[in-house]
Amino acid sequence: MASNRPAPEFSYAPIDEEFGETDERTWEEWNPTEESVRPVRGRHRVAKQRGGLARSSTVLGVGVIAAVGAGGIATAQGGKPPVHISMPDLSAVKDSLPDAKSLPGVGALISDVSGDDDESGADATPLTGAGITTADAQQGTTAGEALRARIMQQAEQQQDQAADAEAAAAEEAAAKKAAEDAAKEQDAAKAKAAADKKAAEEAAKKKAEAERLAKLAKSFTLPVASYTITGTFGQPGSMWSSGYHTGLDFAAPTGTPLKAIHSGTVKEAGWAGAYGYRTVLELPDGTELWYCHQSSLNVSAGQKVTSGDVIGRVGATGNVTGPHLHLEVHPGGQATGVDPAPWLRSNGLTI
Repeated sequence: MASNRPAPEFSYAPIDEEFGETDERTWEEWNPTEESVRPVRGRHRVAKQRGGLARSSTVLGVGVIAAVGAGGIATAQGGKPPVHISMPDLSAVKDSLPDAKSLPGVGALISDVSGDDDESGADATPLTGAGITTADAQQGTTAGEALRARIMQQAEQQQDQAADAEAAAAEEAAAKKAAEDAAKEQDAAKAKAAADKKAAEEAAKKKAEAERLAKLAKSFTLPVASYTITGTFGQPGSMWSSGYHTGLDFAAPTGTPLKAIHSGTVKEAGWAGAYGYRTVLELPDGTELWYCHQSSLNVSAGQKVTSGDVIGRVGATGNVTGPHLHLEVHPGGQATGVDPAPWLRSNGLTI
């Protein structure tokens, strides 16, 4: 590499202004070379500049913006008047900052920048008045007061929303409970109506049965007027060939009149072995009534009788231990009889 030509030497004698003397030292002109101007490496390297403006200037601008914002916050928190900060005139260097418009808020600090030239769309409102509406500015409201008012308004809105949500939930719960109560009341009303209907039906049924029995009672009568029940249907014992009692015994003195329980036709009247003297009365529905152990007979086979007619007398004939009427009931003329007591009650008779 070629080196620079050596510079000519010359003498420079500066004048001492105080004593009027000259400096006799000899000075040489500095001739820089590539080696002498090599940049210093390490942490002490000189920062490069962009567009003629050092980065420290940009940092200064950001610091100014932070200071302005801090002043607005301090005003909002402490209620102190806003701090006014003098801003440096940057109009002389704006042309050397091609990317200044991309920094939020920097365009507002350059007085000559118009709204049409601001391509970044940055807010041109001074930072000390950020958040202040025209109405607030007319009333003299500071940024801190405006911020506090908006925070309080937002808090009140949130409280109102929470209260509305709570009220809506309470209203929904009340409506749900009311619907459940109404459903329970409706079910209870239906159950009560069904129970009342069933009770009414049962009462009507009992009344109809009572009327029927009362009507039958007029056509049915007990075979003996005065008696004592001494044997019931189904009693076990060796006295009966079937091993149990097949009828209902009405004990009464010998000769007590025996009445026709209902109108019918005498089917048999005569001796019947262990039954003694027996009369078989056939009713219109085919049911046969057997009157056994009679002392005497007052009717004959084929004779028609009505309810209450005397058909014989109480006796002790046949296989007996004392005078009584042994009454058997054979529905449809079947050989096996049924319990006479329920049959009598079903026809309106009480024993």
